[in-house]
Amino acid sequence: MDSWNPPESGPFVGREGAVRELGALVSGRSLVTLVGMGGIGKSRLAARVAGECGPEAFAAVHWVPLWSLSGPSLVTSLVADACGLSDHSAGDPVDGLAEWIGGRRVLLVLDSCEHVLAACAALVRVLLARCPGLVVLATSREPLGLPGETRFRVGPLDPDTEAMELFAARAEAVGVRWTRPEEYVAAADVCRWLEGVPLALELAAGHLRKRPVREMARLLRGRLALAEAPDSRVQPARHRALRTTIGWSHELCEPQERLLWARLSVFRSGATIEDVTRVCRGGPLTEDVLAGALDGLVRKSVVTLSGGRVHLYDTVREYGALWLAELGETRATTTRHARRFHELARTAEDSWWGPGQAEAATRLSACYGDLCAALEHLLATDPRGAAELAGAVGFFWACSGHLHEASHYLEECLQLVSGPPAVMARVCWALGVVRCLRGEYDTAARLAGRADEEAVRAGDATLLADAAYLRGLVMLLRGEPLNALAVADRALTGPVAGAAAAARCRLVRVFALTASGALRRARAAAEALRDDSVAAGEHWTRSYTEYQLAVIALFEERASDAAAHSRAMLRDKRLIGDAFGLGLGLDLLAVALAALERGEEAAVAYGAGQVFWEMVGHPQRGTPELKPLRQDAERAARLQIGDGAYEEAYELARLADPFTTLETMLAG
Repeated sequence: MDSWNPPESGPFVGREGAVRELGALVSGRSLVTLVGMGGIGKSRLAARVAGECGPEAFAAVHWVPLWSLSGPSLVTSLVADACGLSDHSAGDPVDGLAEWIGGRRVLLVLDSCEHVLAACAALVRVLLARCPGLVVLATSREPLGLPGETRFRVGPLDPDTEAMELFAARAEAVGVRWTRPEEYVAAADVCRWLEGVPLALELAAGHLRKRPVREMARLLRGRLALAEAPDSRVQPARHRALRTTIGWSHELCEPQERLLWARLSVFRSGATIEDVTRVCRGGPLTEDVLAGALDGLVRKSVVTLSGGRVHLYDTVREYGALWLAELGETRATTTRHARRFHELARTAEDSWWGPGQAEAATRLSACYGDLCAALEHLLATDPRGAAELAGAVGFFWACSGHLHEASHYLEECLQLVSGPPAVMARVCWALGVVRCLRGEYDTAARLAGRADEEAVRAGDATLLADAAYLRGLVMLLRGEPLNALAVADRALTGPVAGAAAAARCRLVRVFALTASGALRRARAAAEALRDDSVAAGEHWTRSYTEYQLAVIALFEERASDAAAHSRAMLRDKRLIGDAFGLGLGLDLLAVALAALERGEEAAVAYGAGQVFWEMVGHPQRGTPELKPLRQDAERAARLQIGDGAYEEAYELARLADPFTTLETMLAG
């Protein structure tokens, strides 16, 4: 079963009957939606149900945190990412996702659909029609409204049993234990006053360190009585209970904690402590005061701190956003947020040629939702800033498979921004790389031409070199190695470019020399570039030099060396999370294994590689010179072990987790 990451927020309490009923529903229905108010426990219940589905029920379980999106435009991309699809094709992303799921038995958990309901419904309608083994388990404050949808209403916990169990567990977590009968009576009163709403109980428990449970019960009784209004029949009591508890929790916070709560509402992916400090500091929130306020919010259960990242419940975030608007700070805080993630993207770009490359790629992947939110804000308020950010993050997203997202934002920037030349050159270059990786070579060539024109206007040698890299890449993939070699040579003998751009041009030169048959020169150039990459602590360029050294070794009939180079490539690609490169490397390793007469292992490598190629949906598996090597190796492997054994090993690898198979191949 594929790995997935449901929310972690303490032990699961109660709802055993609901878990059993939902388990039966997801085994027999195609669309089940957990419907209920915010804070009622839909996500936790969905996580419990999905977590109990074993591999005999589903081949894969995928968790999609839709709450991280600020709008509907990237719903399909987020679902694809959660499913492990890094679609490099030029087609409709919905088609690519449907083909990737295919007929497999898959459970797709769409968490928090309400703010992107129409986009979710449209996507689910298509996927269910085309993927017969797909089951969708959604959580939302309102149903998706699709034919055949089974709606499961999630209500509060039983106030006398389940709610009391949850409240006592959360109290113990903050160091409070009740020993006297009157305390248990008061705790039971709190559970009844709060109508068994889990989030309300969590927030109330967060105040027990400073407010004894008997005092809490008295205060809640008074506040909830005041909350009763002439129109209270319109709104269920549990809605008033949660609203009152959040408001009460807000009032019990110190002023600095309330201000931090409001400012934290701008984050989408969870935030590191450094992110929180950079975005939320200011005014009364000095760095020391902010640290204390954050500690207070964690103690009061307003925010959770896990793995060094700060998270807010959706309902708590919404309340904070309302207060941020009330304070008149929404624009200023979202601008600081966008500035922070723009800075992170620039730092990652500057770290590309160096030991921070893999860490930067991981960091940008972890804050994906916040990068999207920053881009949305800048597109509305500062299009040039959006173009600078999109240009900085575009190549990272292309390398890690976020091609549709990169294309979406880069195209928006091209439509909205007309200068300056340096910014436009970077946007055109990044979009050209995306188009090239999607197989749209004519469009990529046009974008390379425009990037070159803008770079000339800017007088920037690095931008000129990157435009040359893009032109050379297109030529290589079209099967024009001599033209690519000429472009790379001109760039490398021209004005001195930055190290990363120069390395990319050197890489084009290596590929072109290999493809044109100049193997000795290609090997020398590849080894020199690899040594420079190793010295710099860089992985992306190094991985492709290992790829080329493997290809050269195969042409020179040095199969053992080719296998070693292929494994070195795969180790680097694994660090960066490049599915395209992993498919390429496994194909190359299979060729080497077949040359070593290890036909069964070659079949396994091909099968695992096929999974990665299906992930990216790319029509061309590498540069043209690899195709005949791959075909000859497959024929050789079949002859070595027989067609039946080959097909069996290949299919078993295709059905297995590709990353597990990858680890086995690397150890081999």
